[in-house]
Amino acid sequence: MRPFFRADQVGSMLRPQPLKEARETAGFAMAAADFAKQVDGEGRIVKEANAKPHELVALEDQCIKELVKLQEDLGLATVTDGELRRGSWLLDVTLRIDGFALMPGNIERSLQWKNNGGRGGASYMVHTVGKLGRKPGGLVQQEYAYTAGITDRTVKVTMPSPTLLYLQGGREAVSRKAYPDIEEYFEDLTGLYRDEIKDLHAQGCRYVQIDHTDAARLCDPKLREALAAKGRDPEEEIALQGKIVSMCTRGRPDDMTISMHICRGNSNGGWFAEGGYDPVAEKLFSGFDVDTFFLEYDSPRAGDFTPLRYVPKGKRVALGLVTTKTPANDDKDTLKRRIDEAAKYVPIENLALSPQCGFASGARGNPISFEDERRKLATIVEVAREVWGSV
Repeated sequence: MRPFFRADQVGSMLRPQPLKEARETAGFAMAAADFAKQVDGEGRIVKEANAKPHELVALEDQCIKELVKLQEDLGLATVTDGELRRGSWLLDVTLRIDGFALMPGNIERSLQWKNNGGRGGASYMVHTVGKLGRKPGGLVQQEYAYTAGITDRTVKVTMPSPTLLYLQGGREAVSRKAYPDIEEYFEDLTGLYRDEIKDLHAQGCRYVQIDHTDAARLCDPKLREALAAKGRDPEEEIALQGKIVSMCTRGRPDDMTISMHICRGNSNGGWFAEGGYDPVAEKLFSGFDVDTFFLEYDSPRAGDFTPLRYVPKGKRVALGLVTTKTPANDDKDTLKRRIDEAAKYVPIENLALSPQCGFASGARGNPISFEDERRKLATIVEVAREVWGSV
């Protein structure tokens, strides 16, 4: 039986100020711009390959203990470490794979971040510069092991989607010297994930989340047009995404849940994509071999619930109705009404409630307070109990 929770979360949590300051002092802030400064002439990471100081690890341990207790006290049946050991939900995990490098300054292909003021900024991209391989300790196994050792709740671990390491840059971002055959690249890339999932299960992990933002790019008409202008077919892209993710999840144990989180970007309250799920819904829900879809639904940018009609029987959906981008939040009656609306397309027993994304995809975090974070999670737990009778 694969675990399913009515009150859930996406993973990342706000970092306490002492932890942010300690990471900055130790050179582990890991904002994308800082990360890009830490590469050598060939784009290989130099700074972050260093081991963390013992004092920083000890502080991370303490902060995670406090965060786990908060989640337990709120009544959540599944907890995370808040990604407190990471400066970035994506970049830190990337560093645990041999063969990848962050290439700064590739603005033409970068996604543009937006916020309520309309301002934008460029992001950075991962390139494959050599043969891929997992470094000792795996991708997230050490994160899981520590958190599992301090709680009796189900620990969810989060991993960036493998598609993020290919599809933003396409074939040009993969060394032809290392991988003349792109299918060999896909097999190596997804094999890393299959091995990680297998090893996590052996450690006792039963809940893994793949954070997948590439599908959201294909919801945005402007981003679809930009992709097509580069000679890349959006319909082929969503099919390829499904192929890559499903190659990662194939053969997973029957008692392990793999969920997939989809959002339109989450950085300091900003986003990069807009548009409902309609353009990708049929291939998204049928073409990705995962158990639960975490879907962003906190603003009109995400469209309505009608695309949920494509969700296959037995698949589950966590409705991301609670925003992490601002302090504001819908009241419980509004959340219940929206759950009822979604239940017209997916049986209510296959629905859950969550935030639309993490509270701090990067160490800086979103522009909300710790009390806002606590209140939002508490609301999710309360609504879940009132709607489903359990969490």
